[in-house]
Amino acid sequence: MGYESAEEEASYKTYGREILTKFWEIHYADFRMPLAVERMFYVDINGIKLRGYIDRIDKSDSGGLSIVDYKTSKELFTTDDLGKDLQLTLYQLATEQLWQLPVEKLTLYHMRSNTPCSCGPRDKKRLAQTEQLVLAVAENIASQKFPATENQYCPCDFPEHCPYYRQQYAAAALEPPWQATLPGITIDDAVEQYASLQERIKELQLELDKLKEMIIGYCQAKGLNRVFGSKHAITYKLVEMTGFSEDKVRALLEPEGLWERLLSFNPSRMKQLITDEEIAVDTRKKLATLRQVISTSPQLRVKSWRKNLNLPAPARRQ
Repeated sequence: MGYESAEEEASYKTYGREILTKFWEIHYADFRMPLAVERMFYVDINGIKLRGYIDRIDKSDSGGLSIVDYKTSKELFTTDDLGKDLQLTLYQLATEQLWQLPVEKLTLYHMRSNTPCSCGPRDKKRLAQTEQLVLAVAENIASQKFPATENQYCPCDFPEHCPYYRQQYAAAALEPPWQATLPGITIDDAVEQYASLQERIKELQLELDKLKEMIIGYCQAKGLNRVFGSKHAITYKLVEMTGFSEDKVRALLEPEGLWERLLSFNPSRMKQLITDEEIAVDTRKKLATLRQVISTSPQLRVKSWRKNLNLPAPARRQ
């Protein structure tokens, strides 16, 4: 987006020199010639070709490769940032395809603090998932699907075209006919009222959660499934959630050569396998028996009771 003034540009250049000077002071003593710097790559993923540049690639004493991506962001990276970084995953795919050597280490290097944040390489499952993501994105591009994605850099130079910012930047140009969709209230008033109600809902939800915990605790302590007020009854029930142990499913399917058909471990895919007539009946039966309770959660159901049941109101405790 450029600099706001010549003074700002000069300030950033000075800061840049300071960062690089500090980097040199830290690393010049143990400097080793990298295998590649700013290396352009092409990676082929099932016919989809990606091009990019890798900041730095080193070769370790063990013969493997190390990838370093230099970043100038303000915030220091977390372990979560490192694990989710898509760039590093693509760089590993490209590097291993280009040099036919294993990547042993991935690093995000925070230039402002001269702090490296490193981890081991992505496993085969993660690399395969990334390849599928690339293919999905390529398919969306070919289908002209470009949904807006908001991030910390928004808004960009074209907010008037973005569904997240268009209304704010085009507000001055709105014509009176828009008001017909919100009779009696302007959109900015609607936004503020909505936000206010959301805050009230949060406050009420906290109060509701406290009462829920008290009622559940009472039912559990007294061994009750229903408690009564003067007008309403609340039924307490412990709801069980069932699912499958990934380790047990894998142990069953791998010997049959069926594990790869699962693609992703989720209830939908499990249901498809259990009903797939191409799979042996005995295997499907064994798979079904692996369903187990994975969690329980208390549930309360409220119902008006006096108008439906000809019962006297419960006596109040003193």
